[in-house]
Amino acid sequence: MTENGWTRWPSREALTREAATRPRRVLGWVTRSLVLGMLLWGAFNSTHVRGWAVLGAVASIFLAAGTGWVLFRTTLAHSLWPSLALYGVLLGIAVAAQAADFGVIALVLWCGCAITALERLPIAAALPVTGVALALYAAANDDGWLTTVATTAGLALAGYVLRLDAEARGSAQRLLTQERAARAAEAESVALAERARIAREIHDVLAHSLSAQLVHLEAARLLIEGGADRDQILDRVVAARGMAREGLAETRQALSALRGDMTPLEDFLSQLVGTADGAEATISGERRPLPAEASQAVRRVAQEALTNVRKHAPGAKVRMRLEYGEDLVTLVVRDSGGSPGELTATGGGYGLRGMRERAELLGGSLDAGPDEEGFVVTLKVPV
Repeated sequence: MTENGWTRWPSREALTREAATRPRRVLGWVTRSLVLGMLLWGAFNSTHVRGWAVLGAVASIFLAAGTGWVLFRTTLAHSLWPSLALYGVLLGIAVAAQAADFGVIALVLWCGCAITALERLPIAAALPVTGVALALYAAANDDGWLTTVATTAGLALAGYVLRLDAEARGSAQRLLTQERAARAAEAESVALAERARIAREIHDVLAHSLSAQLVHLEAARLLIEGGADRDQILDRVVAARGMAREGLAETRQALSALRGDMTPLEDFLSQLVGTADGAEATISGERRPLPAEASQAVRRVAQEALTNVRKHAPGAKVRMRLEYGEDLVTLVVRDSGGSPGELTATGGGYGLRGMRERAELLGGSLDAGPDEEGFVVTLKVPV
């Protein structure tokens, strides 16, 4: 055993009864009650001692019980010198009891000190206390030397076994506490991730919806400034209102998706291109359900790409292709190009940037840029 092992206190978990099962705690109380009862019985049934001596013995018993309780607290606080002083008090009470012919009280106190010292003190401090207690026990005991040796060895072994048992119980309690803390931290982390996911979904839905509304409202403003007729302006306002409705519907759909209840991705893309003139969607590869976040990323990129076409190349034809691969799903949105729209200069370019960040969080990628005809957006998400 190393030096640290000699001077190391039993853990506080080992010195308390919190880690003990209810039957074990009940057994401990029963044992202590029986010991106290036996001591009192020994005091009142001493045939050769009567009167004030008996009252003195009873007082000594309760003094020893109170000292033991204080000893429990000082060892729990890992206070070495107060603990050793209290053991000295208990041994002194036992010596006084032996001198007053209360041998049972003395023997029980010596045995208790020997066992609890090994159980609750550092080994370097417990061995002298146990040695003194067992030596006094052997000197006062009138059994044969072989019986006395066997008894003292058994008491020492019992104390050490109780120490090992308490340490094992304390280690189990510490592991349980750590596991509970880890589970609580994991639950908190999951909750934070879920809140971040919800915030990201709602942000993307609102950003797309408000951006689309801005397209139509800005067009209406330009028409008003240009002196356009009432029907043209009304068409833009009605379109903006329609986008507001779509935004509410998409918000509800996003919340449903977060609960795991969403329409199939293929149906969503079909509905999406159905709202845009000159847009078509094709699906290739073996269709299969996607993880919720991957599916949401595809949906948001498709929406953002169509919004950008409406804003920067109104009237352009859009070809959308969703391809299921073995390890990833690819979405390609390509437009045929066209004359810049009135709203080309609006917006800050945050839509595709947010989509790129979403793709990277999933371990994927998003590329956007011009090609031979128009503009192409390519999303790749691992599944």
